[in-house]
Amino acid sequence: MLAGILVSGSMSFAQKAQKDSVKIVHLQEVQVISTRATEKTPMAFTNVNKEQISKQNLGVDIPYLLSLTPSALTTSDAGAGIGYTSLRIRGTDGTRINITANGIPMNDAESHTVYWVNMPDFASSLKDIQVQRGAGTSTNGAGAFGGSVNMQTEGISMIPYAEVNGSYGSFNTHKETVKVGTGLLNNHWAFDARLSNIGTDGYIDRASVDLNSYFLQGGYFTGNTSIKLITFSGLEKTYHAWNYASKEEMAEHGRRYNSAGEYTDAIGNTAYYKDQTDNYHQTHYQLLLNHQLSPTWNLDAALHYTRGSGYYQEYKTDRSLVEYGLSTYTLDGTTVTESDLVRQKKMSNDFYGGVFSLNYNKNQLTASIGGGLNEYDGDHFGKVIWVRNYVGSLNPEQEYYRSTAKKIDGNLYAKANYELDGGLNIYGDLQYRHINYKIDGANDNWDWNTNAMQQLDINDNFNFLNPKAGVNWELNKHNRLYASFSVAQKEPTRNNYTDGKFSEYPKAERLLDYELGYAYADTWFSAGANLYYMDYKDQLVLTGELNEIGEAIAANVPDSYRMGAELMMGAKLNKNFRWDVNATFSRNRVQNFIETLYENEEANPIEIKHGDTPIAFSPDLILNNIFSFNYKGFDASLQSQYVSKQYLSNAKQSDQMLDAYFVSNLSLAYTLQLPHVKSASVGVTVYNLFNEEYENNGYAGSGYYIDGSNKERYNYSGYAAQAGTNVMAHLTLRF
Repeated sequence: MLAGILVSGSMSFAQKAQKDSVKIVHLQEVQVISTRATEKTPMAFTNVNKEQISKQNLGVDIPYLLSLTPSALTTSDAGAGIGYTSLRIRGTDGTRINITANGIPMNDAESHTVYWVNMPDFASSLKDIQVQRGAGTSTNGAGAFGGSVNMQTEGISMIPYAEVNGSYGSFNTHKETVKVGTGLLNNHWAFDARLSNIGTDGYIDRASVDLNSYFLQGGYFTGNTSIKLITFSGLEKTYHAWNYASKEEMAEHGRRYNSAGEYTDAIGNTAYYKDQTDNYHQTHYQLLLNHQLSPTWNLDAALHYTRGSGYYQEYKTDRSLVEYGLSTYTLDGTTVTESDLVRQKKMSNDFYGGVFSLNYNKNQLTASIGGGLNEYDGDHFGKVIWVRNYVGSLNPEQEYYRSTAKKIDGNLYAKANYELDGGLNIYGDLQYRHINYKIDGANDNWDWNTNAMQQLDINDNFNFLNPKAGVNWELNKHNRLYASFSVAQKEPTRNNYTDGKFSEYPKAERLLDYELGYAYADTWFSAGANLYYMDYKDQLVLTGELNEIGEAIAANVPDSYRMGAELMMGAKLNKNFRWDVNATFSRNRVQNFIETLYENEEANPIEIKHGDTPIAFSPDLILNNIFSFNYKGFDASLQSQYVSKQYLSNAKQSDQMLDAYFVSNLSLAYTLQLPHVKSASVGVTVYNLFNEEYENNGYAGSGYYIDGSNKERYNYSGYAAQAGTNVMAHLTLRF
C-alpha cells in the first residue's frame, strides 16, 4: 500500500522533479567537492559509483566493496567479510586512512580508525565513494598516511520510490533492507528512510554478528539554497573472533578454531563463555547547508554530532584479583589471589563540530577555502561483573579503572587549480592543522612497579603545516600526465600513548609523498600508470620492545618508505563484455630496523640489528582482475585477486608470514520486469570459487628462552583464517 501511495503521488511532481533533480544532484556533489579529486587534480584516485556498490552490497562491510580498487587489501575477523573488518591501502592500516562522509570526519578521534561494524549497511545509503591513494587532497579529520575514503550519501530523490532487498547464504548469513522516499512535497520538501538488519553465524566458530541500522534524511530546497538533516545509527552485537589461531591450533582443532571465551568448567571440561561479545551503539547527526551565492561562488557548511556508547565483555582465566580492585579471599582454607572472572570494558563518547568550504569556479580557476573545528569527549572505564567462587561482597557497578579524554582538532585549508594554455593545470593546496589531546585518569593496565593502575596525565599539542602542489597536463582529449608532491603529518593514537613507555611520549609522524602518473582514456579503452614514493619520518612501528608492564610498544623509527607502481587497464571488448585489471608492484621498507627482544618476555632487553626489512602487512604484489558480461538484463562477473606474501612483523621472520593467496568470486544476476514493480533483480554470488585456503590477517611476537648458557629465539603468531567456497543469494524489488 505504501508503495502505491508513493507512486500515485509522483505524477503531480514529475515535471518539477525532473527540473529540480539536476539542481539537487549538483548541490549534493558540491557538498564534498572541496575534499575530492577531479580529473584535473594531480593525484591517484578511484571513483566507485552507486551501480558498482549495489552489485556487491549483499551484506559485507564497506572495505569489501573496495577490495578490488588499486592497492587495497581487506581483512575479516569472522572470516566472511561481515563484523570486524578492516581496509589497508598501499599497506597502511585503517589508523592511517582518512575517512569522511559528506566531508565530515568518521575516524575515531582516539584510535584513528573506523569501526565499520558500527555502520552496518551504510553502503545502501551511499551515492558514491572516492578512494584517494597517498596523501590525497586536504580534508577534515585524521591525517592520510596511505589513503583517503570519501563517501557521499545519496541525494534525496525527487520521485517517490520504495525498495526491498534481501540476501541469504552460507553460515546463516542474511541481510534485509527496506528503503522508501516521499519524492518532492510542496515543491520544497523531500524525505528518505532506510531500515536494515544483517546477521551471520560467521565462518570462525561462534563468530556471530547481529547488526541493526537506520538511515533517515530530510531536505528543504528553495531557490539557491538546500538544507539537509541526516541521521544514521548502528547497533551491533558481535562475538569475539579477534584472538585468531596459531598454525598448531588449526592443525589440532581445525581452521575455524576460536579460543575467545574458552575456559575449563568445574568438572574439568573445556567450555566457552556464551556472552563473550562486543556491544556498541553509535548514532550520527549531520546538518548540511549549501547556498549558491552567485554563479561563481558556492558555500557549503555542516554541523555534526556523533554519540557512541558500548562495551565488550569477556571471560578471563587466572587473573590477579588485585588488578581489578578486588580483595583476596579464603576458600577451603586456601588464600585465593587469582581467579576466573568476567569483565566489561566500557566507553562512552561524544564527537561534535562543524566543517565548511567556500568554493569558487570561473573560467580557468577553481578554488576552495575550507576547514573544520571538532571536539571529542570520551570516557573509558571497566567493571567486573562475576568472579568464580568469590567469597565476599562483589559490587558489579564498582569500577576498577576510569580515564577521560578530550581532543580538539581544528584545520584550515586553501586549494586552487588554475588552467594555463595548452591543457596545463597548476594545483596548490595548503593546510594548517592544530590538535590538543588530553588524557587523565587510570588506564586499564596494572603497574606492578607502583602496585596501582597505570596513571595517565597527557596534554599534548600538535601544529602541522601540510603543503601540496602539482601539475596536470592534458596532452589531448585522450592523454594526460600529472605529478605532485605532498606533505602529511599525523599525531599518535591513544594506544601509542597508553602502550608506550611511561617516561616518554611518542612523536608525531611525517610523510613526504611523491606521485607521477599517466592516464589514457577512449570510448572503449582506458589505461593508466601511477608511480609513487612515500618517504616516512618517525613512523610508528612495532619494534618488539615492551613497556614497563609488558605491553608491545610502537616506537618511532627514523626512516622508512613505500614505493611502487600502480597499473590500471579497462577495455570494453564489445557491447556486452568488459575486462578490467589493475596491479600494484611495491617495495616497502623500514631502514636500519632494530628489534628489541627480552629473556622470557620479561627482562634483559636484547637488540638485534636487521638492516632494511619489509614493513609488516605490505605485499610486494597485488593483482585484481574483473571479467564482466551483460546481455538483456543478465549480468555476470568473475572477480579475482592475487596477493603476494606478507610478513606479520618488521623482523622478516619466515615462520611469521601470511602466505600468498589467489581468490575469485563469481556473481550472476538477472533483472526482469514484473507487474506493479519497476524492476526485480535476482542473483547469486559464489565467494572463493576455487576454495582457496588462506589467511588475510594476523599478529606475531618473539622472545628469547634462556636455557642454562644457551640463548634461543622463539616466535609465536596467530592467523585470521578465511572462509572457503561459500554462497550468497539475493533478491531486490523496486517500486
